[in-house]
Amino acid sequence: MARRTHVYEYHRKHGNIVEYAGFDLPVWFEGIIPECRRVRNSCGIFDVSHMGRVLVEGKGAESFLNELTTNDVSKLAVGRGQYSLFCNAKGGIMDDLTIFRIANLRYLVVYNAGNRDKNWNWLLKNKTRADLTVLDVSDDVAMFAVQGPRAGTVLWNVSGVQLDEVEKYGTKDVKMAGIPCLLTRSGYTGEDGFEIYVWNTSVKEPSNALKVWEKLLSGGREVGISPVGLGARDVLRLEAGMCLYGNDINENTSPVEARLNWVVRLEKPDFVGKNAIMRLKEKGPGRVRVGFKMMEKGIPRQGQDIFADTVIVGKVSSGTFSPTLSLGIGIGYVPPSSAAIGERFSVGIRDRRVQAEVVKLPFYQRKSENQVVVLGEEMGLKDFRK
Repeated sequence: MARRTHVYEYHRKHGNIVEYAGFDLPVWFEGIIPECRRVRNSCGIFDVSHMGRVLVEGKGAESFLNELTTNDVSKLAVGRGQYSLFCNAKGGIMDDLTIFRIANLRYLVVYNAGNRDKNWNWLLKNKTRADLTVLDVSDDVAMFAVQGPRAGTVLWNVSGVQLDEVEKYGTKDVKMAGIPCLLTRSGYTGEDGFEIYVWNTSVKEPSNALKVWEKLLSGGREVGISPVGLGARDVLRLEAGMCLYGNDINENTSPVEARLNWVVRLEKPDFVGKNAIMRLKEKGPGRVRVGFKMMEKGIPRQGQDIFADTVIVGKVSSGTFSPTLSLGIGIGYVPPSSAAIGERFSVGIRDRRVQAEVVKLPFYQRKSENQVVVLGEEMGLKDFRK
């Protein structure tokens, strides 16, 4: 039987439920395209309580996490977070994750729902020291995301906190509906916004989680907030050029191939996968991750072949129609010789080979209230909307 999140009853009444990563979750409420537009133009609320949440605490917490992740945990000040990776000994990506240092010796680790059991067992297997504790709080802490240009208004209405008080990837303790929560300025959409962790609310006793969910909905009513399902979440993250585990990265993908070198700190002491990553970086990868836009009518999808002339040279790992850009976009792996910006190849869509062009990522991302990045180039929002 599929697991359920803390606010499943809301989803059952208002959403269209599918099974995803072992959970019953809403794939959409109003519809994928209107939900995407709501997030891009105003704001949306996401239930992401299916993700894994672990507290690592104690004197040895920093070095423990530093040995298991690619980024440098020792660089985190209290109240700051970072994007990182778990890798195996062969340098393959076991998962991508975020780590927040929420107190001097206390870290919150957040990872993908589909890898909850695998990652938890990995942490336990590698916990060979007595100077730290590792606690899986996934079912006892709810997690919501509010994303979009009006997210700050929602935060102010429900907590009296200004979003600009919190740095990107920063954290802050807040109260919502009188309930203690952790706020992080983070997300998976390419928009500004925040994620909220509701402490001490179990899936079996979800009343505090439901109170915070309802408070966010009522606090966002004036700006037209709406709930957003998995379908729009996937389109939004792809527009932002972000990886989806299982599609764009997996245990057979190196950070070098995925172009995630920016979260790999090879200068820090040994960590799992370091030697294999260094070897591949020195040798050079045989394939790399690229973003591409369709030059003709056609929507790319995961698993489709990428052709140089008539030869298959790669595969699409993620693809969709972008409602923000009104064209087909995708991520895939190709040889470095086909990976330069402006390179052309074709994608096998049904029985056709459809022309595509490599573009700079992200496809779309908001930089500020009036500035956006489109196909890797910064421009004014007004110019983009023309």
